[in-house]
Amino acid sequence: MSNTVIIGAQWGDEGKGKIVDMLSAQSRVIVRFHGGNNAGHTIKVNGQETVLHLIPSGILHDNTLCLIGNGVVLDPGTFLEEVDALAGKGIDVSPARLGMSKKVHLIMPYHKSLDKAREAKRASNKIGTTGRGIGPCYEDKAARVGLRAGDVSNPALVREKVRRALLEKNILLRDLYKFDPVDAEATCDELLGFAPRLISYFTDVEQRLHEAAEEGEGVLFEGAQGVHLDIDHGTYPFVTSSNTVAGSAATGSGIGPCAFDRIVGIAKAYTTRVGAGPFPTELLDDTGSYMRAKGAEFGATTGRPRRCGWLDAVVLRASVRLNGLTDIALTKLDVLQNLPELRICVAYMFEGRRIDKLPQEEGALAAVEPVYETLPGFEEDISGCTVFDVLPESVRKYVRRVEECVGVKISIISVGPERTQTIVRS
Repeated sequence: MSNTVIIGAQWGDEGKGKIVDMLSAQSRVIVRFHGGNNAGHTIKVNGQETVLHLIPSGILHDNTLCLIGNGVVLDPGTFLEEVDALAGKGIDVSPARLGMSKKVHLIMPYHKSLDKAREAKRASNKIGTTGRGIGPCYEDKAARVGLRAGDVSNPALVREKVRRALLEKNILLRDLYKFDPVDAEATCDELLGFAPRLISYFTDVEQRLHEAAEEGEGVLFEGAQGVHLDIDHGTYPFVTSSNTVAGSAATGSGIGPCAFDRIVGIAKAYTTRVGAGPFPTELLDDTGSYMRAKGAEFGATTGRPRRCGWLDAVVLRASVRLNGLTDIALTKLDVLQNLPELRICVAYMFEGRRIDKLPQEEGALAAVEPVYETLPGFEEDISGCTVFDVLPESVRKYVRRVEECVGVKISIISVGPERTQTIVRS
């Protein structure tokens, strides 16, 4: 069995949940390695839709072991709500099937308050954060003052860490941002109330992955968001607070990078983005509105409408390079039905010259003009196609041209939201 890393190759929302769900059938262990509940993976099976925020998408398959690695930041209340929601659907979410690292950092109420306060303070310069406390939690992790999941076994340590944190954070909330301060005792009582259930899910993730390797079981490493939201390599400062690239799968789960056999980048047949930030191929016309409506482009976590535009091959080429992609899964190809023509951005014009790579300077991507190639559209319904060769010629031509532009094979094509609406190319 191969060890496979799944990452989003654009700005997130590429349909990773469906692909992870599909590939989970070939893996015994699935591990989420970064991010928080600002990401949502939507999976549709037999007409029933499930949205997951923290728990790996492989939980919908029987006999899988789903793990939450140390690179994740976890909101305890949200995690337990998700557990209960899945259990209510008859899904086994017992500690025998689901575990988390004790090294996971916990999102606290003051992280969420700071997140919202800062975004409100930015006024016209908003980043587009979800306000779920992810950034402030990662800040505390880097500052070495964060609470980790394992801390809840020691109530005295929890109270001391929260008290120290609020000495600073309440001054910021009250005096700088004019927000209500956070009560230390109430915060601790709430977290320690979650403790017995959280502790039942603790496991040694690194050891479980080592055991899987020894037993020859395939592991699927599930990323969240997209490459171009990476804190280092994304469109800074309009990025998330974790490393979303494939290399983060090693540090975020506790396994060496030599363990990876396959790295799959998930990309829509067009491009979307949520929140602020540069988006060279964005369409502010009827075509963009058509993509949004037909593709149901509204955030699984926030419900916010997504910005839509043509596929950007420059962005995808960067993803191939940054992640060492072995292949690409192309999703939502069916959404392009009935468009008279299809466009692919193959390069940019920047400061009077043509470039085929992303400019590195902050804000430069907002100043580029896309260079397009135009291909014929298609009117046929492809949602029932299960083999590549039966797709209309114009669709096959589009897929092949994307492959040529990015330099990597498209191995999986999604033609609808259902698990079965997928073409796997040999």
